Amino acid sequence: MDSSAAHSPVFLVFPPEIAAPESESTNLSAVTYGNQSPLQKLFASKMKILGTTQILFGIMTFSFGVVFLFTLAKPYPRFPFIFLSGYPFWGSVLFINSGAFIIMLKRKTTETLIMMSRIMNFLSALGAIAGIILLTFGFLLDQNYICGYSPENSQCDAIAVLFVGILIMLMTFSIFELLISLPFSILGCH
Repeated sequence: MDSSAAHSPVFLVFPPEIAAPESESTNLSAVTYGNQSPLQKLFASKMKILGTTQILFGIMTFSFGVVFLFTLAKPYPRFPFIFLSGYPFWGSVLFINSGAFIIMLKRKTTETLIMMSRIMNFLSALGAIAGIILLTFGFLLDQNYICGYSPENSQCDAIAVLFVGILIMLMTFSIFELLISLPFSILGCH
């Protein structure tokens, strides 16, 4: 072995006994960053943040559902409609799962993971739409029972503020979840 072969860059990659195949070519295909729409560029660069936001919205939605467990106290005579629909619980599962899929997709991109992320975000968008409808219907249905049957009760103001505040926060979370998950389900992430 002469000194010129020992310092050859090919020798560092392939020992002299192994020859690199020259006839085979590797075809790589990918979507370039320049071919994406501006919305796709924005979502591709902020995937981890948006996935984390979805997970946090899911945890907070679940937490408000737990708060509803403690509203069956006087003067409120029954559970709120939104609690009976179960939206704070099944909606939070959808939000957390879709956020987790977006974060996984940011770490490793495979066709299966892209498809699962699109499906979960589509289900999350449907859940957010259903949540907005249920929250609106629940507020209209429960507005006469916020203070129980008599508004003279001393706890009425506190329960009314708590109930309306939770409904407004759940509505806000549902709207933001819809705004996050709908573009991911339609456009996808490449």
